[in-house]
Amino acid sequence: MKVGTRVMAGAYAVVMRLRNQVLLLQVVVIVVSLAAGFGVVISTSDDRLRDEYGQRALAIARTVATDADVREAVASSGGTSLDPAELGTRPLQAQALAVAERTDALFVVIANDRGIRLAHPDPAELALPLSTDPTRALAGREDLATDRGTLGQSVRAKVPIYAPGGTEVVGLVSVGISTEEIADDLRGDIRTLILIALSALLIGVVGSALLARRWRRLTLGLEPDQLAELVREQEAVLHSMGEGVIAIDPNGVVRVINDKARILLGVTAQTGSPIDAIGLTPRVLEVARTPVDVPRSATVADRVVLVSSRRVSRDGKDLGMVLSVLDRTDVEDLTRQVDSIRSMTDALRAQRHESANRMHVIAGLLRQGNAAAGLDYLDEVMGTGPYGTELPGLENLTEPHLRAFLEAKAAAARERGVTLTLGDQTFLDGTLRDPVVVTTVVGNLIDNAIEAASGRAIEAASGGNPALVEVELIADDSTLLVTVADSGPGIGFPDPDSVFVEGVTTHVDPAVPGGRGMGLALARQLARRTGGDLVVGDRGGEAAAADNTLGGAVFVARLPGIVATGHPA
Repeated sequence: MKVGTRVMAGAYAVVMRLRNQVLLLQVVVIVVSLAAGFGVVISTSDDRLRDEYGQRALAIARTVATDADVREAVASSGGTSLDPAELGTRPLQAQALAVAERTDALFVVIANDRGIRLAHPDPAELALPLSTDPTRALAGREDLATDRGTLGQSVRAKVPIYAPGGTEVVGLVSVGISTEEIADDLRGDIRTLILIALSALLIGVVGSALLARRWRRLTLGLEPDQLAELVREQEAVLHSMGEGVIAIDPNGVVRVINDKARILLGVTAQTGSPIDAIGLTPRVLEVARTPVDVPRSATVADRVVLVSSRRVSRDGKDLGMVLSVLDRTDVEDLTRQVDSIRSMTDALRAQRHESANRMHVIAGLLRQGNAAAGLDYLDEVMGTGPYGTELPGLENLTEPHLRAFLEAKAAAARERGVTLTLGDQTFLDGTLRDPVVVTTVVGNLIDNAIEAASGRAIEAASGGNPALVEVELIADDSTLLVTVADSGPGIGFPDPDSVFVEGVTTHVDPAVPGGRGMGLALARQLARRTGGDLVVGDRGGEAAAADNTLGGAVFVARLPGIVATGHPA
Protein backbone atom coordinates (compact mmCIF):
# COMPACT_ATOMS: atom_id res chain seq x y z
CA MET A 1 0.00 0.00 0.00
CA LYS A 2 2.85 2.39 0.88
CA VAL A 3 4.60 1.58 -2.39
CA GLY A 4 1.43 2.30 -4.32
CA THR A 5 1.04 5.57 -2.42
CA ARG A 6 4.60 6.59 -3.28
CA VAL A 7 4.04 5.73 -6.96
CA MET A 8 0.85 7.77 -7.02
CA ALA A 9 2.63 10.66 -5.28
CA GLY A 10 5.46 10.48 -7.83
CA ALA A 11 2.99 10.45 -10.71
CA TYR A 12 1.18 13.39 -9.18
CA ALA A 13 4.47 15.26 -8.81
CA VAL A 14 5.20 14.64 -12.53
CA VAL A 15 1.79 16.01 -13.47
CA MET A 16 2.43 19.01 -11.20
CA ARG A 17 5.72 19.79 -12.87
CA LEU A 18 4.33 21.64 -15.83
CA ARG A 19 0.79 22.83 -15.33
CA ASN A 20 0.47 23.53 -11.61
CA GLN A 21 4.05 24.47 -10.84
CA VAL A 22 4.14 26.97 -13.68
CA LEU A 23 0.79 28.30 -12.50
CA LEU A 24 1.93 28.49 -8.87
CA LEU A 25 5.20 30.11 -9.83
CA GLN A 26 3.44 32.82 -11.81
CA VAL A 27 0.89 33.36 -9.02
CA VAL A 28 3.70 33.72 -6.47
CA VAL A 29 5.48 36.20 -8.73
CA ILE A 30 2.27 38.20 -9.12
CA VAL A 31 1.53 38.13 -5.37
CA VAL A 32 5.06 39.19 -4.44
CA SER A 33 5.02 41.96 -7.04
CA LEU A 34 1.63 43.21 -5.86
CA ALA A 35 2.63 43.00 -2.20
CA ALA A 36 5.80 44.97 -2.82
CA GLY A 37 3.96 47.62 -4.80
CA PHE A 38 1.12 47.68 -2.29
CA GLY A 39 3.54 48.16 0.60
CA VAL A 40 5.31 51.02 -1.11
CA VAL A 41 2.03 52.76 -1.92
CA ILE A 42 0.63 52.30 1.60
CA SER A 43 3.85 53.46 3.25
CA THR A 44 3.83 56.70 1.27
CA SER A 45 0.08 57.31 1.25
CA ASP A 46 -0.11 58.69 4.81
CA ASP A 47 2.65 61.23 4.25
CA ARG A 48 1.22 62.14 0.87
CA LEU A 49 -2.27 62.67 2.26
CA ARG A 50 -0.95 64.69 5.21
CA ASP A 51 0.99 66.91 2.85
CA GLU A 52 -2.02 67.33 0.58
CA TYR A 53 -4.32 68.25 3.48
CA GLY A 54 -1.69 70.56 4.94
CA GLN A 55 -1.44 72.41 1.65
CA ARG A 56 -5.22 72.58 1.56
CA ALA A 57 -5.37 74.05 5.08
CA LEU A 58 -2.59 76.49 4.20
CA ALA A 59 -4.49 77.68 1.12
CA ILE A 60 -7.67 78.24 3.19
CA ALA A 61 -5.75 80.11 5.84
CA ARG A 62 -4.06 82.35 3.29
CA THR A 63 -7.38 83.16 1.70
CA VAL A 64 -8.92 84.16 5.06
CA ALA A 65 -5.82 86.09 6.16
CA THR A 66 -5.83 88.26 3.06
CA ASP A 67 -9.52 89.13 3.29
CA ALA A 68 -9.84 92.93 3.86
CA ASP A 69 -12.75 92.61 6.32
CA VAL A 70 -10.84 90.05 8.36
CA ARG A 71 -7.72 92.22 8.46
CA GLU A 72 -9.70 95.26 9.60
CA ALA A 73 -11.69 93.33 12.23
CA VAL A 74 -8.58 91.70 13.71
CA ALA A 75 -6.64 95.00 13.75
CA SER A 76 -9.41 96.58 15.84
CA SER A 77 -9.62 93.69 18.31
CA GLY A 78 -6.34 93.85 20.17
CA GLY A 79 -5.73 93.19 23.83
CA THR A 80 -6.71 90.39 26.15
CA SER A 81 -9.83 91.71 27.81
CA LEU A 82 -12.51 90.77 25.34
CA ASP A 83 -16.16 89.83 25.88
CA PRO A 84 -16.88 86.25 24.61
CA ALA A 85 -20.57 86.98 24.13
CA GLU A 86 -19.85 90.08 22.13
CA LEU A 87 -17.27 88.18 20.01
CA GLY A 88 -19.85 85.51 19.22
CA THR A 89 -22.10 88.08 17.62
CA ARG A 90 -19.46 89.67 15.43
CA PRO A 91 -19.37 89.09 11.65
CA LEU A 92 -15.87 87.67 12.07
CA GLN A 93 -17.27 84.64 13.95
CA ALA A 94 -19.93 84.05 11.30
CA GLN A 95 -17.40 84.39 8.50
CA ALA A 96 -15.03 81.87 10.11
CA LEU A 97 -17.85 79.35 10.62
CA ALA A 98 -19.00 79.78 7.00
CA VAL A 99 -15.48 79.22 5.65
CA ALA A 100 -15.08 76.07 7.76
CA GLU A 101 -18.38 74.71 6.51
CA ARG A 102 -17.67 75.48 2.85
CA THR A 103 -14.18 73.99 2.91
CA ASP A 104 -15.04 71.03 5.14
CA ALA A 105 -12.29 72.05 7.53
CA LEU A 106 -12.31 70.90 11.17
CA PHE A 107 -11.97 74.48 12.29
CA VAL A 108 -11.15 78.01 11.21
CA VAL A 109 -9.80 79.97 14.20
CA ILE A 110 -8.90 83.66 14.10
CA ALA A 111 -6.76 85.19 16.86
CA ASN A 112 -5.33 88.67 17.60
CA ASP A 113 -1.72 89.62 18.16
CA ARG A 114 -1.91 88.29 21.73
CA GLY A 115 -3.08 84.84 20.66
CA ILE A 116 -6.64 85.47 21.94
CA ARG A 117 -9.32 83.71 19.91
CA LEU A 118 -11.62 86.10 18.05
CA ALA A 119 -13.43 83.36 16.13
CA HIS A 120 -13.81 79.67 17.01
CA PRO A 121 -16.24 76.83 16.18
CA ASP A 122 -16.96 76.46 19.92
CA PRO A 123 -18.32 79.78 21.34
CA ALA A 124 -17.09 78.72 24.77
CA GLU A 125 -13.53 78.99 23.54
CA LEU A 126 -13.86 82.60 22.41
CA ALA A 127 -11.69 85.20 24.16
CA LEU A 128 -9.39 82.41 25.38
CA PRO A 129 -5.72 81.87 24.35
CA LEU A 130 -4.91 79.47 21.56
CA SER A 131 -4.25 75.86 22.63
CA THR A 132 -1.20 75.61 20.36
CA ASP A 133 1.85 77.80 20.05
CA PRO A 134 1.18 80.90 17.85
CA THR A 135 4.69 82.33 18.12
CA ARG A 136 5.83 81.46 14.58
CA ALA A 137 2.74 82.87 12.88
CA LEU A 138 2.76 86.05 15.01
CA ALA A 139 6.39 86.45 13.99
CA GLY A 140 5.25 86.73 10.38
CA ARG A 141 5.99 83.19 9.22
CA GLU A 142 3.59 80.56 8.06
CA ASP A 143 3.42 77.46 10.24
CA LEU A 144 2.33 73.98 9.07
CA ALA A 145 2.21 71.11 11.60
CA THR A 146 0.18 68.27 13.05
CA ASP A 147 -0.98 69.13 16.55
CA ARG A 148 -3.67 68.22 19.07
CA GLY A 149 -5.91 71.04 20.20
CA THR A 150 -9.29 71.50 21.86
CA LEU A 151 -11.02 69.93 18.81
CA GLY A 152 -8.67 66.98 18.56
CA GLN A 153 -5.64 66.11 16.46
CA SER A 154 -5.43 67.84 13.15
CA VAL A 155 -3.15 68.99 10.41
CA ARG A 156 -3.20 72.73 10.88
CA ALA A 157 -1.82 75.74 9.09
CA LYS A 158 -1.21 79.12 10.79
CA VAL A 159 -0.90 82.21 8.59
CA PRO A 160 -0.19 85.75 9.92
CA ILE A 161 -2.76 88.53 9.43
CA TYR A 162 -1.34 91.95 8.56
CA ALA A 163 -2.85 95.31 9.37
CA PRO A 164 -4.74 96.99 6.52
CA GLY A 165 -2.26 98.75 4.27
CA GLY A 166 0.70 97.81 6.46
CA THR A 167 3.19 95.11 7.32
CA GLU A 168 2.43 94.86 11.01
CA VAL A 169 1.18 91.46 12.20
CA VAL A 170 -2.11 92.01 14.01
CA GLY A 171 -3.18 88.39 14.36
CA LEU A 172 -3.32 84.97 12.72
CA VAL A 173 -5.62 82.49 11.05
CA SER A 174 -5.40 78.81 12.07
CA VAL A 175 -7.11 76.29 9.82
CA GLY A 176 -7.17 72.61 10.77
CA ILE A 177 -8.22 69.45 8.99
CA SER A 178 -8.88 66.46 11.23
CA THR A 179 -6.47 63.53 11.04
CA GLU A 180 -9.54 61.29 11.26
CA GLU A 181 -10.55 62.61 7.86
CA ILE A 182 -7.06 61.78 6.61
CA ALA A 183 -7.40 58.29 8.07
CA ASP A 184 -10.79 57.86 6.39
CA ASP A 185 -9.33 58.86 3.04
CA LEU A 186 -6.37 56.57 3.63
CA ARG A 187 -8.66 53.66 4.39
CA GLY A 188 -10.61 54.41 1.23
CA ASP A 189 -7.39 54.43 -0.80
CA ILE A 190 -6.34 51.14 0.79
CA ARG A 191 -9.68 49.55 -0.07
CA THR A 192 -9.34 50.76 -3.65
CA LEU A 193 -5.80 49.45 -3.85
CA ILE A 194 -6.87 46.10 -2.42
CA LEU A 195 -9.60 45.80 -5.03
CA ILE A 196 -7.12 46.69 -7.76
CA ALA A 197 -4.60 44.20 -6.38
CA LEU A 198 -7.21 41.43 -6.16
CA SER A 199 -8.38 42.18 -9.71
CA ALA A 200 -4.78 42.09 -10.94
CA LEU A 201 -4.22 38.84 -9.03
CA LEU A 202 -7.35 37.30 -10.52
CA ILE A 203 -6.38 38.38 -14.02
CA GLY A 204 -2.86 37.05 -13.45
CA VAL A 205 -4.14 33.69 -12.18
CA VAL A 206 -6.57 33.32 -15.09
CA GLY A 207 -3.86 34.36 -17.56
CA SER A 208 -1.38 31.95 -16.00
CA ALA A 209 -3.92 29.14 -16.14
CA LEU A 210 -4.63 29.88 -19.82
CA LEU A 211 -0.90 30.08 -20.52
CA ALA A 212 -0.28 26.74 -18.81
CA ARG A 213 -3.15 25.20 -20.75
CA ARG A 214 -1.83 26.56 -24.04
CA TRP A 215 1.67 25.37 -23.17
CA ARG A 216 0.33 21.90 -22.48
CA ARG A 217 -1.60 21.94 -25.77
CA LEU A 218 1.48 23.08 -27.71
CA THR A 219 3.59 20.32 -26.14
CA LEU A 220 0.84 17.74 -26.86
CA GLY A 221 0.46 17.03 -23.16
CA LEU A 222 4.11 16.04 -22.68
CA GLU A 223 6.17 17.07 -19.68
CA PRO A 224 9.61 18.74 -20.07
CA ASP A 225 11.52 15.56 -19.22
CA GLN A 226 9.35 13.63 -21.67
CA LEU A 227 10.03 16.24 -24.35
CA ALA A 228 13.78 16.03 -23.73
CA GLU A 229 13.67 12.24 -23.88
CA LEU A 230 11.54 12.40 -27.03
CA VAL A 231 14.07 14.70 -28.72
CA ARG A 232 16.93 12.35 -27.81
CA GLU A 233 15.04 9.34 -29.09
CA GLN A 234 14.05 11.20 -32.25
CA GLU A 235 17.66 12.14 -32.96
CA ALA A 236 18.82 8.57 -32.35
CA VAL A 237 16.10 7.02 -34.52
CA LEU A 238 16.17 9.53 -37.36
CA HIS A 239 19.92 9.44 -37.82
CA SER A 240 20.24 5.66 -37.50
CA MET A 241 17.46 4.55 -39.82
CA GLY A 242 18.14 3.53 -43.40
CA GLU A 243 15.34 5.69 -44.76
CA GLY A 244 15.67 9.39 -45.47
CA VAL A 245 13.16 11.60 -43.65
CA ILE A 246 12.37 15.30 -44.05
CA ALA A 247 9.77 16.96 -41.82
CA ILE A 248 8.15 20.12 -43.21
CA ASP A 249 5.94 22.41 -41.14
CA PRO A 250 2.63 23.85 -42.46
CA ASN A 251 4.49 26.97 -43.64
CA GLY A 252 6.80 24.95 -45.90
CA VAL A 253 9.87 25.26 -43.65
CA VAL A 254 12.14 22.24 -43.10
CA ARG A 255 12.20 21.38 -39.40
CA VAL A 256 13.89 17.95 -39.42
CA ILE A 257 16.18 16.30 -41.93
CA ASN A 258 18.21 13.21 -41.12
CA ASP A 259 21.64 12.22 -42.42
CA LYS A 260 20.27 9.62 -44.83
CA ALA A 261 18.03 12.19 -46.53
CA ARG A 262 21.00 14.55 -46.91
CA ILE A 263 23.02 11.80 -48.59
CA LEU A 264 20.25 10.54 -50.89
CA LEU A 265 19.00 13.98 -51.96
CA GLY A 266 22.31 15.85 -51.86
CA VAL A 267 20.97 18.43 -49.38
CA THR A 268 23.42 20.66 -47.50
CA ALA A 269 21.03 23.40 -46.31
CA GLN A 270 20.33 23.70 -42.59
CA THR A 271 16.97 23.15 -40.92
CA GLY A 272 14.83 26.25 -40.85
CA SER A 273 15.20 26.78 -44.60
CA PRO A 274 12.16 26.82 -46.91
CA ILE A 275 11.63 23.51 -48.73
CA ASP A 276 11.91 25.34 -52.06
CA ALA A 277 15.42 26.56 -51.18
CA ILE A 278 17.23 23.38 -50.08
CA GLY A 279 18.09 22.17 -53.59
CA LEU A 280 15.59 19.38 -54.29
CA THR A 281 15.05 18.20 -57.86
CA PRO A 282 11.73 19.26 -59.43
CA ARG A 283 10.23 15.75 -59.14
CA VAL A 284 11.18 15.39 -55.46
CA LEU A 285 10.00 18.94 -54.73
CA GLU A 286 6.63 18.13 -56.30
CA VAL A 287 6.23 15.17 -53.95
CA ALA A 288 7.31 17.33 -50.99
CA ARG A 289 4.54 19.82 -51.76
CA THR A 290 1.71 17.37 -52.48
CA PRO A 291 0.99 14.20 -50.45
CA VAL A 292 1.87 11.07 -52.45
CA ASP A 293 1.05 7.73 -50.83
CA VAL A 294 2.37 5.57 -53.69
CA PRO A 295 6.18 5.95 -53.88
CA ARG A 296 7.50 7.65 -57.00
CA SER A 297 10.86 7.09 -58.60
CA ALA A 298 13.20 10.03 -58.98
CA THR A 299 16.79 10.47 -60.08
CA VAL A 300 19.17 12.53 -57.97
CA ALA A 301 22.68 12.76 -59.45
CA ASP A 302 23.61 9.12 -60.13
CA ARG A 303 21.07 7.71 -57.69
CA VAL A 304 17.55 6.45 -58.19
CA VAL A 305 15.33 7.02 -55.16
CA LEU A 306 11.73 6.30 -54.19
CA VAL A 307 9.99 9.29 -52.60
CA SER A 308 6.61 9.50 -50.91
CA SER A 309 4.96 12.01 -48.61
CA ARG A 310 2.03 12.23 -46.28
CA ARG A 311 0.36 14.95 -44.29
CA VAL A 312 0.51 14.71 -40.49
CA SER A 313 -2.23 16.02 -38.22
CA ARG A 314 -3.14 15.67 -34.57
CA ASP A 315 -6.44 16.58 -32.95
CA GLY A 316 -7.54 18.13 -36.24
CA LYS A 317 -4.49 20.42 -36.40
CA ASP A 318 -2.23 20.35 -39.46
CA LEU A 319 1.35 19.64 -38.34
CA GLY A 320 2.89 19.64 -41.82
CA MET A 321 4.31 17.00 -44.17
CA VAL A 322 6.77 14.13 -43.85
CA LEU A 323 8.82 13.20 -46.92
CA SER A 324 10.26 9.66 -47.01
CA VAL A 325 13.17 8.73 -49.26
CA LEU A 326 14.38 5.20 -50.10
CA ASP A 327 17.49 4.37 -52.10
CA ARG A 328 16.57 2.36 -55.19
CA THR A 329 20.03 2.57 -56.78
CA ASP A 330 21.07 -0.89 -55.58
CA VAL A 331 17.76 -2.29 -56.81
CA GLU A 332 18.34 -0.65 -60.18
CA ASP A 333 21.86 -2.10 -60.34
CA LEU A 334 20.53 -5.54 -59.49
CA THR A 335 17.75 -5.09 -62.04
CA ARG A 336 20.27 -4.23 -64.73
CA GLN A 337 22.37 -7.22 -63.77
CA VAL A 338 19.31 -9.47 -63.84
CA ASP A 339 18.34 -7.99 -67.20
CA SER A 340 21.82 -8.75 -68.52
CA ILE A 341 21.63 -12.31 -67.20
CA ARG A 342 18.12 -12.68 -68.63
CA SER A 343 19.34 -11.37 -71.98
CA MET A 344 22.23 -13.84 -71.99
CA THR A 345 19.86 -16.63 -70.99
CA ASP A 346 17.43 -15.66 -73.72
CA ALA A 347 20.31 -15.55 -76.18
CA LEU A 348 21.52 -19.02 -75.17
CA ARG A 349 17.97 -20.37 -75.29
CA ALA A 350 17.43 -18.88 -78.71
CA GLN A 351 20.76 -20.27 -79.93
CA ARG A 352 19.95 -23.70 -78.49
CA HIS A 353 16.56 -23.56 -80.18
CA GLU A 354 18.14 -22.59 -83.51
CA SER A 355 20.84 -25.26 -83.17
CA ALA A 356 18.19 -27.87 -82.43
CA ASN A 357 16.22 -26.83 -85.51
CA ARG A 358 19.36 -27.08 -87.66
CA MET A 359 20.19 -30.52 -86.30
CA HIS A 360 16.65 -31.62 -87.15
CA VAL A 361 17.10 -30.36 -90.71
CA ILE A 362 20.43 -32.22 -91.08
CA ALA A 363 18.96 -35.39 -89.56
CA GLY A 364 16.00 -35.23 -91.92
CA LEU A 365 18.22 -34.78 -94.98
CA LEU A 366 20.43 -37.72 -93.95
CA ARG A 367 17.44 -39.98 -93.35
CA GLN A 368 16.21 -39.13 -96.80
CA GLY A 369 19.62 -40.12 -98.17
CA ASN A 370 20.26 -36.60 -99.41
CA ALA A 371 23.83 -36.36 -98.05
CA ALA A 372 24.88 -33.69 -100.52
CA ALA A 373 22.14 -31.36 -99.40
CA GLY A 374 23.08 -32.09 -95.78
CA LEU A 375 26.72 -31.20 -96.45
CA ASP A 376 25.69 -27.96 -98.17
CA TYR A 377 23.51 -27.07 -95.21
CA LEU A 378 26.39 -27.78 -92.79
CA ASP A 379 28.64 -25.51 -94.82
CA GLU A 380 26.03 -22.75 -94.63
CA VAL A 381 25.62 -23.22 -90.89
CA MET A 382 29.36 -23.11 -90.26
CA GLY A 383 29.64 -19.91 -92.24
CA THR A 384 26.69 -18.17 -90.54
CA GLY A 385 26.63 -19.83 -87.09
CA PRO A 386 25.45 -18.12 -83.90
CA TYR A 387 28.99 -17.29 -82.87
CA GLY A 388 30.10 -16.03 -86.24
CA THR A 389 28.43 -13.27 -88.14
CA GLU A 390 24.95 -13.50 -86.62
CA LEU A 391 25.25 -9.80 -85.75
CA PRO A 392 26.96 -8.25 -88.78
CA GLY A 393 29.57 -5.63 -87.93
CA LEU A 394 30.28 -7.06 -84.46
CA GLU A 395 33.86 -7.73 -85.56
CA ASN A 396 34.43 -3.95 -85.50
CA LEU A 397 34.05 -3.99 -81.71
CA THR A 398 37.04 -5.28 -79.74
CA GLU A 399 35.59 -4.31 -76.36
CA PRO A 400 34.47 -7.59 -74.67
CA HIS A 401 31.70 -6.08 -72.52
CA LEU A 402 29.96 -4.44 -75.45
CA ARG A 403 30.35 -7.51 -77.70
CA ALA A 404 28.69 -9.82 -75.20
CA PHE A 405 26.10 -7.18 -74.28
CA LEU A 406 25.09 -6.49 -77.91
CA GLU A 407 24.93 -10.21 -78.75
CA ALA A 408 22.57 -10.73 -75.83
CA LYS A 409 20.44 -7.74 -76.81
CA ALA A 410 20.29 -8.98 -80.42
CA ALA A 411 19.03 -12.36 -79.24
CA ALA A 412 16.47 -10.68 -76.94
CA ALA A 413 15.32 -8.53 -79.87
CA ARG A 414 14.86 -11.58 -82.09
CA GLU A 415 12.67 -13.16 -79.40
CA ARG A 416 10.33 -10.17 -79.78
CA GLY A 417 10.43 -10.22 -83.54
CA VAL A 418 12.82 -7.27 -83.81
CA THR A 419 16.08 -7.28 -85.78
CA LEU A 420 18.98 -5.47 -84.12
CA THR A 421 21.76 -4.32 -86.45
CA LEU A 422 24.97 -2.35 -86.13
CA GLY A 423 25.50 0.82 -88.14
CA ASP A 424 27.97 0.84 -90.99
CA GLN A 425 30.33 3.23 -89.18
CA THR A 426 30.45 1.24 -85.95
CA PHE A 427 34.03 0.96 -84.72
CA LEU A 428 35.56 0.67 -81.24
CA ASP A 429 39.20 -0.37 -80.86
CA GLY A 430 39.92 -0.12 -77.14
CA THR A 431 38.49 -0.78 -73.70
CA LEU A 432 35.93 1.03 -71.56
CA ARG A 433 36.97 2.89 -68.42
CA ASP A 434 33.48 2.49 -66.96
CA PRO A 435 31.62 -0.41 -68.62
CA VAL A 436 28.66 -0.04 -66.22
CA VAL A 437 27.93 3.52 -67.38
CA VAL A 438 28.20 2.55 -71.06
CA THR A 439 26.06 -0.58 -70.78
CA THR A 440 23.49 1.34 -68.71
CA VAL A 441 23.18 4.12 -71.26
CA VAL A 442 23.29 1.85 -74.31
CA GLY A 443 21.05 -0.76 -72.67
CA ASN A 444 18.32 1.75 -71.79
CA LEU A 445 18.39 3.16 -75.31
CA ILE A 446 18.23 -0.31 -76.93
CA ASP A 447 15.46 -1.49 -74.56
CA ASN A 448 13.34 1.55 -75.40
CA ALA A 449 14.03 1.09 -79.11
CA ILE A 450 13.06 -2.61 -79.00
CA GLU A 451 9.91 -1.67 -77.07
CA ALA A 452 9.03 0.91 -79.70
CA ALA A 453 9.85 -1.32 -82.70
CA SER A 454 8.20 -4.47 -81.34
CA GLY A 455 4.80 -3.05 -82.31
CA ARG A 456 5.86 -3.42 -85.93
CA ALA A 457 6.79 -7.10 -85.51
CA ILE A 458 3.28 -8.27 -86.41
CA GLU A 459 3.28 -6.05 -89.49
CA ALA A 460 6.68 -7.48 -90.51
CA ALA A 461 5.37 -11.02 -90.13
CA SER A 462 2.49 -10.24 -92.48
CA GLY A 463 4.75 -8.73 -95.10
CA GLY A 464 4.79 -5.14 -93.80
CA ASN A 465 7.74 -2.99 -92.84
CA PRO A 466 10.33 -4.86 -90.76
CA ALA A 467 10.80 -4.16 -87.05
CA LEU A 468 14.35 -2.82 -86.84
CA VAL A 469 16.70 -1.30 -84.29
CA GLU A 470 20.02 0.11 -85.44
CA VAL A 471 22.89 0.79 -83.04
CA GLU A 472 25.98 2.71 -84.03
CA LEU A 473 29.00 3.08 -81.74
CA ILE A 474 31.94 5.24 -82.81
CA ALA A 475 35.07 5.94 -80.74
CA ASP A 476 36.54 9.40 -81.29
CA ASP A 477 39.76 9.30 -79.26
CA SER A 478 38.44 8.83 -75.70
CA THR A 479 34.86 9.87 -76.54
CA LEU A 480 32.21 7.29 -77.36
CA LEU A 481 29.38 8.38 -79.65
CA VAL A 482 26.26 6.23 -79.46
CA THR A 483 23.32 6.43 -81.88
CA VAL A 484 20.23 4.25 -81.49
CA ALA A 485 17.41 4.39 -84.05
CA ASP A 486 14.26 2.29 -84.37
CA SER A 487 11.42 1.74 -86.81
CA GLY A 488 8.76 2.48 -84.23
CA PRO A 489 6.08 5.19 -84.33
CA GLY A 490 8.40 7.88 -82.97
CA ILE A 491 7.97 10.17 -79.95
CA GLY A 492 4.34 11.12 -79.44
CA PHE A 493 4.85 13.85 -76.83
CA PRO A 494 4.54 17.48 -77.99
CA ASP A 495 7.95 18.21 -76.50
CA PRO A 496 10.38 15.41 -77.47
CA ASP A 497 12.71 16.34 -74.60
CA SER A 498 10.00 15.42 -72.07
CA VAL A 499 10.96 11.73 -72.47
CA PHE A 500 13.92 12.52 -70.19
CA VAL A 501 11.65 13.71 -67.37
CA GLU A 502 11.38 11.25 -64.51
CA GLY A 503 8.19 9.22 -64.60
CA VAL A 504 7.20 10.20 -68.15
CA THR A 505 6.31 7.01 -70.03
CA THR A 506 3.65 5.55 -72.32
CA HIS A 507 3.84 2.18 -70.54
CA VAL A 508 2.23 1.55 -67.17
CA ASP A 509 3.62 -1.31 -65.11
CA PRO A 510 2.33 -1.45 -61.49
CA ALA A 511 4.80 -4.24 -60.72
CA VAL A 512 7.72 -1.78 -60.98
CA PRO A 513 8.34 0.03 -57.63
CA GLY A 514 7.83 3.75 -58.18
CA GLY A 515 6.57 3.23 -61.72
CA ARG A 516 8.36 3.24 -65.07
CA GLY A 517 9.83 6.17 -66.96
CA MET A 518 13.22 6.21 -65.21
CA GLY A 519 15.50 4.62 -67.85
CA LEU A 520 16.05 7.59 -70.15
CA ALA A 521 16.23 10.05 -67.21
CA LEU A 522 18.92 7.91 -65.56
CA ALA A 523 20.77 7.45 -68.86
CA ARG A 524 20.88 11.22 -69.44
CA GLN A 525 22.12 11.88 -65.90
CA LEU A 526 24.87 9.27 -66.30
CA ALA A 527 25.87 10.78 -69.65
CA ARG A 528 26.00 14.26 -68.17
CA ARG A 529 27.98 13.01 -65.22
CA THR A 530 30.75 12.02 -67.62
CA GLY A 531 30.65 15.51 -69.13
CA GLY A 532 28.58 14.45 -72.14
CA ASP A 533 24.89 14.39 -72.89
CA LEU A 534 21.98 12.37 -74.26
CA VAL A 535 19.61 14.08 -76.69
CA VAL A 536 16.84 13.28 -79.15
CA GLY A 537 18.38 13.32 -82.63
CA ASP A 538 15.07 12.84 -84.42
CA ARG A 539 11.59 12.46 -82.91
CA GLY A 540 10.53 10.19 -85.82
CA GLY A 541 7.01 9.41 -86.94
CA GLU A 542 5.42 11.88 -89.34
CA ALA A 543 8.06 14.45 -88.38
CA ALA A 544 10.97 12.13 -89.28
CA ALA A 545 13.84 13.73 -91.18
CA ALA A 546 14.53 12.69 -94.77
CA ASP A 547 17.75 10.90 -93.80
CA ASN A 548 16.00 8.88 -91.08
CA THR A 549 15.77 5.60 -92.99
CA LEU A 550 14.03 3.69 -90.18
CA GLY A 551 11.41 6.37 -89.56
CA GLY A 552 11.30 6.03 -85.78
CA ALA A 553 12.97 7.93 -82.96
CA VAL A 554 16.73 8.53 -82.98
CA PHE A 555 18.71 9.06 -79.76
CA VAL A 556 22.31 10.30 -79.67
CA ALA A 557 24.61 9.99 -76.65
CA ARG A 558 28.08 11.46 -76.21
CA LEU A 559 30.25 9.95 -73.48
CA PRO A 560 33.62 11.75 -73.26
CA GLY A 561 36.62 10.17 -71.53
CA ILE A 562 34.97 6.75 -71.41
CA VAL A 563 37.23 4.95 -73.91
CA ALA A 564 40.76 3.84 -73.04
CA THR A 565 42.77 3.46 -76.25
CA GLY A 566 44.54 0.20 -76.88
CA HIS A 567 43.47 -3.38 -77.24
CA PRO A 568 41.99 -5.26 -74.29
CA ALA A 569 44.30 -7.57 -72.40
